[in-house]
Amino acid sequence: MNPVLVYKIISYLMVIISGFMTIPAGIALFKGESAEFSGFLTAISIALINFVLMLIITRRKKNQNLTAKDGFLFVTLSWVFASLLGSIPYYVSGAIPEFVNAVFEAMSGLSTTGASILTDIESLPSSILFWRSLTHWLGGMGIVVLTVAVLPLLGIGGLQLIKAEAPGPTVDKITPRITETAKILWLIYAGLTFAETILLMLGGMDLFDALTHTFGTLATGGFSTRNSSVGAFNSAYIDWVITAFMVMAGINFTLHFRFMSGRYRDVLKDTELKAYLGIFAAATILITWNLLGNSYDSIADALRFAGFQAASILTTTGYASADFEKWPAMSQTVLFMLMFIGGCSGSTGGGIKVIRIITLLKQGFNEMKYLLHSKGVFALRINGHPVKKDIIYAISGFFFLYILMILITTIVAASSGSDLLTSFTSALATVGNIGPGFGLIGPTDNFSFFPAYVKWFFCFSMLVGRLELYTVLILLTVTFWRR
Repeated sequence: MNPVLVYKIISYLMVIISGFMTIPAGIALFKGESAEFSGFLTAISIALINFVLMLIITRRKKNQNLTAKDGFLFVTLSWVFASLLGSIPYYVSGAIPEFVNAVFEAMSGLSTTGASILTDIESLPSSILFWRSLTHWLGGMGIVVLTVAVLPLLGIGGLQLIKAEAPGPTVDKITPRITETAKILWLIYAGLTFAETILLMLGGMDLFDALTHTFGTLATGGFSTRNSSVGAFNSAYIDWVITAFMVMAGINFTLHFRFMSGRYRDVLKDTELKAYLGIFAAATILITWNLLGNSYDSIADALRFAGFQAASILTTTGYASADFEKWPAMSQTVLFMLMFIGGCSGSTGGGIKVIRIITLLKQGFNEMKYLLHSKGVFALRINGHPVKKDIIYAISGFFFLYILMILITTIVAASSGSDLLTSFTSALATVGNIGPGFGLIGPTDNFSFFPAYVKWFFCFSMLVGRLELYTVLILLTVTFWRR
């Protein structure tokens, strides 16, 4: 393990993030938000001082490749240090005066969770609101993937970072060079960002609201500039645009590339995509049927709100166009079930991921076949290809650890005196990077009432969920630190 090399790359990452901070700093300067400008200037200064210090320490060190252990350590620490750096503007400006709350908001943004401790979002300065949403956009495609894209000097070591950070059980390389793959992913991400921003502006949003809500959509994050989230705009057009882009953000970005390359057959044959769209369609139809006549009189309204909320929860975006806690029990139950699924592998969505659900379901059916035909051979196939046993074992282990992490987080939340529904869904919301839940953390509520120690643990849960459990939890094992 090479801690000096890890420190070097983290320093580069902090400079990249501070570079993005110049945008909200410029907004603060333009708007006359002096306290906020000081906050951004403080964070940028810390990043630059650390960078200079790194150059001094590593000036005689030769470039080295990253090992697998270096990759896990860097990816985990990158999110920790990025969140600490990202919290500085909140804390120094006084927008979020408690440090734990500032870190919580930053971690929630970068992990694309969308859980918030803010009680009055609309009272915040424009520069803080923009930075809050920008953290989503940076964390969505992955700040590590961004690092690989702009730092070709990482060479083959970059693959260790992608493997440790990228969502899903497998990592697909679009091109032979991992740096080129990272750049293509970011170009697709930027292109979708541009398209949604234009479409939202055509629906009546100004550039500021269009950009901030696009950041939250494509990152499947959910931070809004309004207290009532997307529902504040009361526009069917805006709801449908955001619904469409939430669904697209929940699709594997490799499939976006194949579609743009004209490889339509590969896209249409993808098992995970078909299951993902099928789950979304089924949930939308069930909720629409349940809402019609109970909460809404017209099928257009029922379909609009059902589709939006189903996409929001399934993709772990967390936006709200209505208070779904006032919906009938069946609709709430469907949304609750969607919280366990998540988006596709290789997407910006969180959760267990559809591909893992499919694999475990097929393996379950295979086990029943073995009971009837003990000497039979039943291959588990995804996209027409057999799945190796080690992948099935890894997914089974992931599923167990995921449920265990949710149970532990539920116990920590409940220790503060919160009721079972609030505690359990807060665990689902943080580990699954979803944002809102049920009970006291519903779509119109927030996480501010939890004591500090619970918020710190939620930060850990959001980090674990964003980095797919193994990346973080492996650092807690004795084996990792042995030479």
